[in-house]
Amino acid sequence: MIGVGLLISILAVTQTGIYLPLVLTAVYCFLSIRFDGTSILDFIRYAGAFFITKQQFYEWRI
Repeated sequence: MIGVGLLISILAVTQTGIYLPLVLTAVYCFLSIRFDGTSILDFIRYAGAFFITKQQFYEWRI
């Protein structure tokens, strides 16, 4: 899928001068990198949920 996207992107750049497909293909390649079963996109989702959307519960004890 990345190879086909890259070919279409290069064709679009050479024929029309539009770089948007090339940028979208590069972003997709970066977000689909997997490390230990977790992709970069999953990591960004987890970080967003931790810092923004999910409530954190803190309990202070002496």
